[in-house]
Amino acid sequence: MELKIGKSDWIFLLLCVVLGIVAEESFFRAEIGISYLVFLIAFYGLFFYRYRGFSFSHQRFGYLVLICIWLLAAGYLINDNMFFYALNILVIPALVFFHLVLVTSQKNIRWNKPAFITYAISKLGGAIKYNFIFASFMGKFFKQGMDENKFQVWRKVMIGILISVPVLFVVLGLLMSADTQFEKIMGGIPQWFQLIDAEVVIRIIIVLFFTFSFFSFMQVLMRKQISVNIQDSGMQPFKMDSIITITVLVLINAVYVLFTIVQFKYFFSGTLQGDFTYAEYARKGFFELLFVTLINLTITIFVLTFVDRASCLIKKFTQFLLTMLVISSGVLLSSAFMRLSMYEDAYGYTFIRVMAHSFMIFLVVIFMYTFVKIWIENLSLFHFYFISSLLYYSVMNVVNVEQIIVSKNIERYEQSGKIDLYYLNSLSHTGIIGLIDLYEENPQLPGLKNILLERKSEANQSNVSWQSYNLKRTQANKALRKLHLE
Repeated sequence: MELKIGKSDWIFLLLCVVLGIVAEESFFRAEIGISYLVFLIAFYGLFFYRYRGFSFSHQRFGYLVLICIWLLAAGYLINDNMFFYALNILVIPALVFFHLVLVTSQKNIRWNKPAFITYAISKLGGAIKYNFIFASFMGKFFKQGMDENKFQVWRKVMIGILISVPVLFVVLGLLMSADTQFEKIMGGIPQWFQLIDAEVVIRIIIVLFFTFSFFSFMQVLMRKQISVNIQDSGMQPFKMDSIITITVLVLINAVYVLFTIVQFKYFFSGTLQGDFTYAEYARKGFFELLFVTLINLTITIFVLTFVDRASCLIKKFTQFLLTMLVISSGVLLSSAFMRLSMYEDAYGYTFIRVMAHSFMIFLVVIFMYTFVKIWIENLSLFHFYFISSLLYYSVMNVVNVEQIIVSKNIERYEQSGKIDLYYLNSLSHTGIIGLIDLYEENPQLPGLKNILLERKSEANQSNVSWQSYNLKRTQANKALRKLHLE
């Protein structure tokens, strides 16, 4: 591939250097907060500058993905949940990569088909290849006007230095062990290089990495689509025998019908058999029911996608069996939801339990769409699943889940007098705000004052950089400084 670099490309490279500096300042100086939004503003500002006049494709879906990206980044400013903090370090870059490939692709490429994955990977591979080609181009650029013999000499000197470094490392170590005087001399060498700051070198390397990552990727996206098979393969799709499938569905549904009868007999009626308490019964079966529900969803998707239903009678009977499977899954989800609610009443609300509740509500939406898909075949499962998953994840980031946890636990305390102060203290600054509110209403609560004294001391000593600015942290520290602990 012949590389041609024009004036606009050099200007763009210089802007990528600036963006690389912004990235290093945003992500490697302190804990991420408002800095993620600052970086995204700079990143998309450069992207739209580079692609001014470009005709984007898939714009409606692209705007949805872009909005979700900004919502996830805003989570670093609005909330400070460590689970989403860690997960979004991977999720946001993946969504940005997906978004850029999507809107710069050809209009005939369908993003909800497996061929799009191949297309996206080809762009990533092209960006890596572009860096090597650009490095070769820069070598030829600096070589211009230089004597060929001198260039080869310097080239071989650099290769010799690179080869010598590991050998010298081993030899010097052995010689220093053999002679104390030589060790003292070599030990003083680092003082000669005090002007060289290792941290500065590392930060320069990080800036260069970001610079050429942004530069190569956006340069490759601008190129015309080449040698990428974006159409679906002409291979015969895999099909599962309908009789085997019907047999499996009949047996599975029979088990679920029996289970449903048992559930309605005593669980949904509000009575329990045996020696189990509600909390013990809830803990005993929740994860099993949720796992079985996910198995049912997998079976339903598999049948809708791969089972041959050419015969009208077989088609109708399969639809009936799948409908029963979805309804049974609804019963399982209802049972799991009630079990988890009982467990929360007995032991309190935690992040995992509230997220499990939200995930079950999400599964209800998924199953409702799948139910419609059973009878209306031209609907796309992956299209809906991807968009709904993206929206669900974005909403859970924006909604302050920990605020729900704190409110529910305080409400439970008012009703039962039970509360886990140390768990609330282990949450982010939302938990601290909840403890402050709890102290103002119940200052006599054992252990609460000591927790807040420790937190107030930390707030008075905290010195947060601009990168880490977070609204919830600011609110909590302000409330702690104003709090009078008697």
